[in-house]
Amino acid sequence: MPQERFDWIDIRAEKGLAQVAERVLLLGLDLGDGSFDRTFAEMEELARNAWLDPVAMISQKLSRPDPKTYLGSGKIAEAKEVLAMYEATVVATSDPLTPSQQRRLEKILEAPVVDRTEVILDIFAHRAQSREGKVQVELAQLEYRLPRLAGRGEMLSRLGGGIGTRGPGETKLEADRRRIRSRIAKLKRDIEEIGRRRRLERGPRDDVGPFRVALVGYTNAGKSTLLNRLSGAETYVDDMLFATLDATTKALELPGGRRVVLTDTVGFIDRLPTSLIAAFSSTLEEARDADLLLHVVDASDPQAAGKISSVLETLEEIGALDIPLVTVLNKCDVVDRLDGALPSADDPDVLHVSARSGEGIPELVAVIDKRAEAEGRQIEAYLPFDQMSLVSELHERGSLIEQEYTDAGIRIVARAPEDLRGRLEGYTERP
Repeated sequence: MPQERFDWIDIRAEKGLAQVAERVLLLGLDLGDGSFDRTFAEMEELARNAWLDPVAMISQKLSRPDPKTYLGSGKIAEAKEVLAMYEATVVATSDPLTPSQQRRLEKILEAPVVDRTEVILDIFAHRAQSREGKVQVELAQLEYRLPRLAGRGEMLSRLGGGIGTRGPGETKLEADRRRIRSRIAKLKRDIEEIGRRRRLERGPRDDVGPFRVALVGYTNAGKSTLLNRLSGAETYVDDMLFATLDATTKALELPGGRRVVLTDTVGFIDRLPTSLIAAFSSTLEEARDADLLLHVVDASDPQAAGKISSVLETLEEIGALDIPLVTVLNKCDVVDRLDGALPSADDPDVLHVSARSGEGIPELVAVIDKRAEAEGRQIEAYLPFDQMSLVSELHERGSLIEQEYTDAGIRIVARAPEDLRGRLEGYTERP
């Protein structure tokens, strides 16, 4: 069969890669919005992280996905021939599919079809280590699979324990809907309990009042490396997508002796599945409850500008876009010239750093210190009982670190914004 007949790319031959796992044919849709190259390159990387071997890709320019088969009928026929030519065992799409699209494609192509969401879920299932992470991933998997149960058992059984079937505490796809719904309800209760415990643990910290800094950003931007550089910790770091799924919290002692809390959060990705956002809600609370967000960007990534937009969209989706944010352009030591589309260094909320070499880290620490100080200096005051309203206001607008009742009133140590601190300064002398 002449290769010239096909509008497709031989990925392995083009990149000189050997087969590593199940062979997969990638399908993609170019909607003409300029995002196709980034989305498809990312899908290829996602496939490799899910232990699939992308052997070829087929794409089509359409204004919208075909409601029945994702791509047009001619491209699907072409995909079936390429699938046979390469003896590929799986088909993956760079966009989410509806259950009916997935079933029709599997029937026509006579091969398992997985979409972008399912590949991401599979990577999360393999990487989850903590009980919380495993529960969150399993919930997202089951909610994704429930509407897809009908007609998929035979196709997925061909994959054995591979893509789409891996997962902690796995409920088999062939299980009836009642059992899966019961399992989903149980997992949701577990996640609510995990979130409740997390909030209880965080409650005392709110009273003590550490300044909380959350590292957010696109997956594999260097957040964990930056956390290690700032805190001196040795958390797990690897050059792969979603190397870190569990929120990791470390302390950072600032030059003036003030201590702040740093939290490394799960990496974002373009079109992060809604089911994952919902399942990881308790983990993402670390970003929502932070006093400052450090948006870590891989400045060496030619697609960095688009990924910045994806992160900001996700922050808006989880309700964290109103939190003060500093953009940290990481890996500047390997960049000769920054992309003009990236935020300007003239902006005081944009810093150039290298988490690997330490370049720019002192300046970043200084910014964190300044933000923590602006959030509220500590003050010790001795309030008479008729000024108890100030204590209530501290609970609302500041952080009460210590309080001690005496015969004359109440002694407090608090962190407060400037205007409130000014009112407390009239009570700083010990009675």
